[in-house]
Amino acid sequence: MAPHLIEGRTVALPVRVRDASLCGAAYAVRADAARAVIAYSGLDVVEIVPGKAVCVLLFADYRDGDLDAYHEFGMAFLIRPPGSTGSTRPSDLRDAAVFVHWLPVDQRFTMEAGRALWGFPKEQADIDLRLASPYKRCILRKDGRLVLDMLVRPGVPVPGPSPLISFDAFTHREGVTRRVPMKAQARGVRVRPGGALIRLGNHPIAKELSELGLPKRPLLSSTVAHVAMSLREAEPMSLREAEPLL
Repeated sequence: MAPHLIEGRTVALPVRVRDASLCGAAYAVRADAARAVIAYSGLDVVEIVPGKAVCVLLFADYRDGDLDAYHEFGMAFLIRPPGSTGSTRPSDLRDAAVFVHWLPVDQRFTMEAGRALWGFPKEQADIDLRLASPYKRCILRKDGRLVLDMLVRPGVPVPGPSPLISFDAFTHREGVTRRVPMKAQARGVRVRPGGALIRLGNHPIAKELSELGLPKRPLLSSTVAHVAMSLREAEPMSLREAEPLL
């Protein structure tokens, strides 16, 4: 596939992240509120139990990759992939996909590349990561306003490296929904029930999170010391037909 020109630099696909660390938590939130948040996308959330969807909050330190070093925060939801049929409550959550609703970063180049290549909802923001202490902390501000202050307590180690995992992330930008095929492999994974605290600020995204029912105890939290990823070319989707656009 042809390389892309982003701000005078050539970027070839797949884009590779050679080393990053991740911290995050998954929350059970009101499904009706989650549907209202992502209504613009035309996608639908998965209900893990009647009336409850899953919102994932994640912060990352990208140390080595094709898009340089940067910090990132993500707000995402588990969704039914376009084309799936049946109940909004799948028998196996591996049948679900991830919709990325908001993805602020602290560097301009990765913002422009993420928007142009995959339609990621990237914006520049101030992301203060404090990862050296046992408790991992992210303080996120946008336009001088606090969005949130998130603290994650590492849990129990998961033995050995994880297998190479393939999954799809979905994005929606300027009226187009895209599927982004991704692969990831992690080392140094820790998980625990609960394990995260958040304090919300006065930014509009903080208001969205409060309408979802946050702050509250998460279902689980996780930290990943090292993760490598690759992102392939985005595939525009027709939601009506649930097939790739030609």
